[in-house]
Amino acid sequence: MSHQYTKTAVSRKENAQEASREIQQALMTADVSCVVFFCSAQFDLEELGRSLAQDFGSIPVFGCTSAGEITPQGYERKSIIAIGFCQSHFNVKAQLISSMETFDYVDAQTTVRSLTKQTEFASDSQSERFILTLLDGLSVAEERFLNTLHLAAGDIEIFGGSAGDDVNLAKTYVYFNGEFHQHSAIILMFNTSCHFEVFSTNHIEQPQEKLVVTEADSSTRTIFELNAEPAALEYARLLNLSVSELTPQVFSLNPLAVKVGGEYYFRSIQKVNEADNSLTFYCAVDTGIVLTAVDLGNVFSKLDATLRQLERDYGCDNLVLACDCFLRRLEIEHKGLEPEANNLFKRHNIIGFNTYGEQINGVHLNQTLTGVFLAGARNE
Repeated sequence: MSHQYTKTAVSRKENAQEASREIQQALMTADVSCVVFFCSAQFDLEELGRSLAQDFGSIPVFGCTSAGEITPQGYERKSIIAIGFCQSHFNVKAQLISSMETFDYVDAQTTVRSLTKQTEFASDSQSERFILTLLDGLSVAEERFLNTLHLAAGDIEIFGGSAGDDVNLAKTYVYFNGEFHQHSAIILMFNTSCHFEVFSTNHIEQPQEKLVVTEADSSTRTIFELNAEPAALEYARLLNLSVSELTPQVFSLNPLAVKVGGEYYFRSIQKVNEADNSLTFYCAVDTGIVLTAVDLGNVFSKLDATLRQLERDYGCDNLVLACDCFLRRLEIEHKGLEPEANNLFKRHNIIGFNTYGEQINGVHLNQTLTGVFLAGARNE
């Protein structure tokens, strides 16, 4: 399956220069005017940054580091996946936000206005815009940043992912203007004549026991107490485990969720802090909220159903650009479901990366797959 207005390339070479050259040779055609990539943090990032800038020349390249890559063949590691967007159907411009912490509503308005003006098509063609956000995945600033951008963007839909670093939880980067940046975000505005739909799916099936957050620090996303007990001890009790048995795999298989507007959304645990048995999360938490233990359904069924419906609506000449939580991948690997995952990615032409958080229309999520379904042109 292919999408006629985008081009996809993947490199598994370990050398940064060789990987960049392979991507460039696969994508460089007269019509590609913008490239977006996702790469393992195990590359020599300084060398990769220079090589991409040199190899692509005047063609702008944007991207981020990942916690795993999704290629046309399925899940990968230690690779780089890139998408070239054809100028005949896409006008893409981007802005680097060098400090997510100080990004305010005036900055958001200015950025949205500027990108909207820059992405106008010369011809009076049928087109619509969406925004892709790529954020430093360890910034602890996603919620405020996304809410501010969403307010300024109006009816322009937003989706995106938080950069990863091969699950090392050390340093994550976004790439803009030839360099990798920390503590930063990239706002990419797409104006396209292609049909598209922004979507998000999770596999929450059934709520179970409720846990009240009785002490937390929202600035560090740390919960100290659940039900007035040390948080890690109470969570371990829920699972009939000891605190020493709590691992990322356990977190991915036994998530907590918060109910917002009648829907449950994951609040995924990042780590146990042994000094005080507190729990640090990937998403916003605060004193007084109620977390619910949830049963998981089939990790693929809602995603498959969503994409099958979009293919019925728009046709099968599609590409799905996906931000897929690395905790979903941990669950899939633990259950031995990689072949099924890879078949699903191939069937629906899904490419993208494993994230430390997903974003849709101002909301920061965990353990979801969020993306945009790109189909044929509106005038066809």
